[in-house]
Amino acid sequence: MPEGDTVWRTARQLHRALSGAPVVRCDLRVPELATVDLTGREVLETAARGKHLLTRFEGGLTLHSHLRMDGAWRTYAPGERWSGGPGHQIRAVIATAARSAVGYRLPVLELLRTEDEEQAVGHLGPDLLGPDWDPAEALRRLLADPARPIGEALLDQRNLAGIGNVFMAELCFLARVTPWLPAGEVRAPERLPALAKKLLEANKDRARRITTGELRGDRSLWVYGRAGRPCLRCGTPVRRAAPDPSGGQQRVAYWCPGCQRGPAPSPP
Repeated sequence: MPEGDTVWRTARQLHRALSGAPVVRCDLRVPELATVDLTGREVLETAARGKHLLTRFEGGLTLHSHLRMDGAWRTYAPGERWSGGPGHQIRAVIATAARSAVGYRLPVLELLRTEDEEQAVGHLGPDLLGPDWDPAEALRRLLADPARPIGEALLDQRNLAGIGNVFMAELCFLARVTPWLPAGEVRAPERLPALAKKLLEANKDRARRITTGELRGDRSLWVYGRAGRPCLRCGTPVRRAAPDPSGGQQRVAYWCPGCQRGPAPSPP
């Protein structure tokens, strides 16, 4: 699933491609929006809110989209071949005279009044890459349920918006705790919002995530995707826990048993 840094870059791409020009083509291919026509309206901006995208038009309308697992927006010049996927996967086309923005496999696409955007994003916690970032409030929300596993708390967008599975795994490694340690037992928990902010800011301008400072392909992340390989810090093989909804674990998790303290799932 795209995380906050990816969504921030997508918002910037859409903003640069569309803003300041009137729409010359609008094609929203979901049943609820099939008759909507935004042609003639100027695109004001596209903003990211956590993992949500808000494209605002003159007249007080906002197109809200969410990429979830495999959604994507691509922009194209006139005459350029659309290469983001087969035609039946296209859910939205917004075009100006200079660029076309094409949304593929978008699981969430809805038109709101701009004044009603809070209906879609008002539940989110402080946005790690947004103007509302508030580390104290993010920490308060993370620790509101001290018994909750810290990995779950970090992934909950109601606590702080923008963290996905990659950054959750890397943050837990940097904090030297397993994702299953209760939030109330994390030492110096105030480090987590600060680290999260630092990681997303460092990665928002590049497509390839780097949390270690290493540019080599197999050393750019501490634990995510490194199951069975030696930890870059201590050499212990990194472990992977598969999702187990019946046991409460919804996402795949990676951790180093040598570097990270706390509980862990039993081996299968």
